[in-house]
Amino acid sequence: MRATTIALLIALGTGVSSLMAATPPASAGPSTREVALAPQINAADFAQFDKTLSSDAFGGRKPGTIGGQRTTDWLVEQFKRMGLQPGNHGSWYQAVPADSTQLLNTDVTLDITAHGKSAKFAYHTDMMAETLQAKPQVDLKNSPVVFLGYGVDAPNWHWNDYQGVDVKGKTVIVLVNDPGFATGDPKLFNGRAMTYYGRWTYKYAEAALKGAAACFIVHTSDAAAGYPFSVLQNSGSGPQLSLPASVDPSPRLPVAGWLTRAAATRLFADAGLDFGQLEKAAAKPGFKPVPLDATASISLSNKIGHLESKNVVAMVKGSTKPDEAVIFTAHWDHLGTDPTRKGHQVFSGAIDNGTGLTMLLELADAFAHQQTPPPRSVLFFMPTMEESGLLGSQYYAAKPVFPLDKTVADIAVDALPIIGRARDMTVIGMGQSQLEDMLAEVLKTQGRVTSPETTPENGFYFRSDHFSFAKAGVPAMLASSGLDLLDGGKAAGQKAADDYTAHHYHTPNDVFNPDWDYSGILEDTQALYELGQHLSQVGVWPAWYPDSPFRAKREAMMPHDKANATK
Repeated sequence: MRATTIALLIALGTGVSSLMAATPPASAGPSTREVALAPQINAADFAQFDKTLSSDAFGGRKPGTIGGQRTTDWLVEQFKRMGLQPGNHGSWYQAVPADSTQLLNTDVTLDITAHGKSAKFAYHTDMMAETLQAKPQVDLKNSPVVFLGYGVDAPNWHWNDYQGVDVKGKTVIVLVNDPGFATGDPKLFNGRAMTYYGRWTYKYAEAALKGAAACFIVHTSDAAAGYPFSVLQNSGSGPQLSLPASVDPSPRLPVAGWLTRAAATRLFADAGLDFGQLEKAAAKPGFKPVPLDATASISLSNKIGHLESKNVVAMVKGSTKPDEAVIFTAHWDHLGTDPTRKGHQVFSGAIDNGTGLTMLLELADAFAHQQTPPPRSVLFFMPTMEESGLLGSQYYAAKPVFPLDKTVADIAVDALPIIGRARDMTVIGMGQSQLEDMLAEVLKTQGRVTSPETTPENGFYFRSDHFSFAKAGVPAMLASSGLDLLDGGKAAGQKAADDYTAHHYHTPNDVFNPDWDYSGILEDTQALYELGQHLSQVGVWPAWYPDSPFRAKREAMMPHDKANATK
């Protein structure tokens, strides 16, 4: 049984006492209960912060641009004004080196020869392609094509799509997500909920490890990928960033890309195969790779640059255990500006991740003005290059300011919806650690509950910066606003979430709305503030649940009593 944090309300002390005094008993129900907020957590500040961060003056917060520099400078100004301290041994920043790869020949085609006949697949329309090796020229010529199902080698699931085939120098085609999503079988992988094996980052890494020359992922549907193909088109435009090989020496693909479902269907048909039939077969145990009677060729010409971006780190220093830290995380970067677009050209990112940044600023202000400083240090971590594959947080996890065995937990927020009060808060990837129990206890004082995400097939747990901490073993939780709205219930909340994904996510339409209702997101901010207060108490060490894949790393780095803490 997963332990709950019985001592939480006691440990929270005056913060919860005042909150409970200000609210009626639980029987009154969440629809009538008002949540007492810390003075620093208020709608006027929240609105002004988000409006500023998403303004055109910040140019879409792209790392390596003037807009990116303005963003980090402005964030530090806010922390200084609030009275925080630099979080990196006297510095407000942690320098993160990166390689920049800009595709020059955007008229490039993927050329497939099948049964002696040639077909061309157009960049941006049929496919997206890039090199992950930061090289000025990459030429793939007559590479044999192999369909590898989901491209998964998962010993824990007794599944290996690479079994019996040598893919060195070959072009592998794989499906997005994993077999559990395709079948809906709860006993196959995690059923509908995506595992890390379903993420594009895993598929590229595994293909590179196996020696493939190219890997193309088929965007089979918006539901399977978690976003429409237009997101890939928008995200793939402009320079692509990566950590230098000196920082991340793992193998990288010469060519990495995506295919639309229509393009994959046409490609397979040219090779005399039925894509739909193979897609179904790939989700069944025992699937074997299928070589296509086809070869692939593509030439990528790139402009290679090098830049140094910055993680922003600010802290409220602990009063009794300053060497131990609770971390709050929200990435500051977004997609920048696309001058080729008609109309609004700035990817403002008011929700992604203007809301997360704003919440961290509100939390920082509240912690900085506590009457009694937190016993442990509280670090406010705003990493760069999240949109490029969690690079800033990946760098921090490799070179942490606070040693990982002194890091209590990471609480991340990313693209929080502003849609009014809700009866719940969402825990992305629910079922990982005791942090969820602790949040649930806090929400009880607000008359609310935790809820799992409604689209676990989208794999959001693997798509934000907390995942860099999780992979390193640190208990990490991605929290978000709930969708069970007081006004309209779950149907209204899901409708708002679906509208954001379809019409705003990673587009220039993600803009500040002066008519937003902040009541719900302010309650969420208060809840995470109280959770942070609890975690800052000396002796509290949340543990991973026994069945979490991240538990082993934590146990290896920690003394036994801390690794299995239940306080």
